[in-house]
Amino acid sequence: ILRQTGARGLRAIMEEVLQSVMYEVPSRKDVARVVITPDVVRNHVNPTLVPREPRTIGKNDGGGRHEKSA
Repeated sequence: ILRQTGARGLRAIMEEVLQSVMYEVPSRKDVARVVITPDVVRNHVNPTLVPREPRTIGKNDGGGRHEKSA
């Protein structure tokens, strides 16, 4: 925070940094995290997208979802 910005300034910086991913990532199920490094902020490089681990569902594993019938 060498720019000595307040909350609004920090928000503007983060919006600029996240602009490349903030509309795309929420609809992508293959992305677990977005990593923002100092290099992303200082040098305007793209954030790192961390992929989700593939989930395997076993024979007796319903994936944690149970529906109740009425």
